[in-house]
Amino acid sequence: MLIILTSERELENEANKINKLFDNGLEILHFRKPTFDVEGYRALLNQIDAKYHSCIMIHQFHELCEEFNLRGIHIQEQPRLDLEEKLEEYVNNYKTKGFKVSSSFHSKEDIKNCSVDFEYVLLSPVFGSISKAGYEGKGFDVTDLNEFVIGMGGINENTLQATFDLGYRGVGVLGGIWNTEDSLQSFKMIYDKLKTIQIT
Repeated sequence: MLIILTSERELENEANKINKLFDNGLEILHFRKPTFDVEGYRALLNQIDAKYHSCIMIHQFHELCEEFNLRGIHIQEQPRLDLEEKLEEYVNNYKTKGFKVSSSFHSKEDIKNCSVDFEYVLLSPVFGSISKAGYEGKGFDVTDLNEFVIGMGGINENTLQATFDLGYRGVGVLGGIWNTEDSLQSFKMIYDKLKTIQIT
């Protein structure tokens, strides 16, 4: 599984770049814009081709999931912790409506201790981050986990095999796409390399 996260900053012709990624095989986009308000989210969603809305997981303003009939919601780590005992009810509310739910983690123990069942979880940082300076990789080995774990942090075409060797079932890419000169070309390189990866 290959997931692309949107750049944290606003990009020129961003919707067009996102549409091109989908045109070239992207299956799941995580929409995350920490500085955007709900209208900023809505504006960018309106510019992304409607046929791809069902491939988008939204990180904030979860109410837009129903408005745009998106793929589902992503619960970031702090919001998940803030929900406390209400987490399961919150998750099930979206699941019963047919939406997918995923979440972010930064330790294996937290994944093991979470009783809520997510479609998949993002675990980071696996390797030194491309988008966040000084964010060192932890090299988490997840071969002993039953959950569907997606590796993030320092993921590009050169670290794909190493990521799957550590037991991950997929990869999430941010800096490896948006911190390059040509986001589409970088995506194609990762997408094509994924097809050659040996998954044990």
